Amino acid sequence: MFNFKKDPVFVTKVCFILLIGAFVISLAGAAFSPRAEAQSTASKDDLPSIYNLDGIIPNSENLPKVSLKSFLANIARTTGIYAFFTDVKPMETPAGLPITILGWQELLMVAVGFLIIYLGAVKNFEPLLLIPIGFGTVFVNIPFAAMGDAPHGMLHIIYESGVGNEFFPMIIFMGIGAMTDFGPLIANPKTALLGAAAQFGVFATLFFISVANYLPVVAFNLKEACSVAIIGGADAPTTIYIAAKLAPHLLATVAVAAYSYMALVPIIQPPIMKLLTTKEERLIRMKQLRPVSKVEKVFFPLVVFILSIFLIPSAAPLIGCLMFGNFIRECGVVDRLSKTLQNELINIVSIFLSLGVGSQMTPDRFLNPSSLIIVVMGLVAFAIATATGIFVAKIMNLFLKEKINPLIGSAGVSAVPMAARVSNKVGLEYDPGNFLLMHAMGPNVSGVIGTAIAAGVMIAIYG
Repeated sequence: MFNFKKDPVFVTKVCFILLIGAFVISLAGAAFSPRAEAQSTASKDDLPSIYNLDGIIPNSENLPKVSLKSFLANIARTTGIYAFFTDVKPMETPAGLPITILGWQELLMVAVGFLIIYLGAVKNFEPLLLIPIGFGTVFVNIPFAAMGDAPHGMLHIIYESGVGNEFFPMIIFMGIGAMTDFGPLIANPKTALLGAAAQFGVFATLFFISVANYLPVVAFNLKEACSVAIIGGADAPTTIYIAAKLAPHLLATVAVAAYSYMALVPIIQPPIMKLLTTKEERLIRMKQLRPVSKVEKVFFPLVVFILSIFLIPSAAPLIGCLMFGNFIRECGVVDRLSKTLQNELINIVSIFLSLGVGSQMTPDRFLNPSSLIIVVMGLVAFAIATATGIFVAKIMNLFLKEKINPLIGSAGVSAVPMAARVSNKVGLEYDPGNFLLMHAMGPNVSGVIGTAIAAGVMIAIYG
């Protein structure tokens, strides 16, 4: 056996000799091969075809000759700079109408993609979601890359595999269920009314969009209106789920709007909360929640799931996946599955889901008046949902001995747990000892169920 540490020079020499030997053997094989013999016996007339004296590379006879000038011109025409300023693509809208996509529009969408990445990476607005969406937007708008083209584009495969159907949103719901503690809701069931009240923003916006169809610039049918109105629930997976079923061509815009408003909860909600509450109301302290037993936590997801099957079967898939994840968490006998749902699986699916959403952000889908209307109406829905939760809390206080701090009403939207954290933060601004987080989690998690129910109702009617 060689000692490689003690004899490195000797080993190097052996390797060098073996390399030279292999080179000599390969030359000898080439010299005595049948092709070499044929070349040695060939006549002078055969020389051009054998030795390619005309300059054509073997097996490339059918390809056009490329001069230096044409080579440089082809390189210039295949750069992104050239495409962004000269490219013209005739396409069709999802409705079948002809449309022309210009290169500068793709460049604008690339800039939008980098703006989304900036908001996620620098401003810390839902970075786990916005960063992949931003990169998906950039990827799909790269000239000549064809990453979003059927049938083999990577982003197209991702979208068709799980975004354009219910696959990825369902897995996200399982992960959310596994990460959610329904204890605060079980301990204080009346806060479920606040989560239900927040859904008023969804149906109020549906009404506004329907009425807005009388305006000349608005043309949404009821399926499209449902896909836009559900943004008010601030639940992006549910938004994707219902848009994929009712209005797939709007999926990109409504999904980005939903994720954006989820990310902007700390900016949008506090002014509404302060406007609609008095200082005295913000100072209300709520009693500590009672302890919730293990049995209650285990039976809660089963009871909710059974009720959804009997009462709202169209919402049962969403609610069922949510409760399945929560049951795995609470039953205590499948910790490995619970940890997988909470970590690896939901992280992997979030990456693919976000990339798939970004892949739909192309000029033909995003740069049109409808997209602006969707963004505006989504904001209206979110604001109404926040305000309604606060108003219902104030109304409940008229009949309750133990008052509810109206700030937790804003947590009725489904942005878990960010909306609850915002309620807690605003409360601490006025009373540093007033911790509302666990109280706000009650309406927050009930808002997730409420939005799923709202989606189920819409699918039952228009699906």
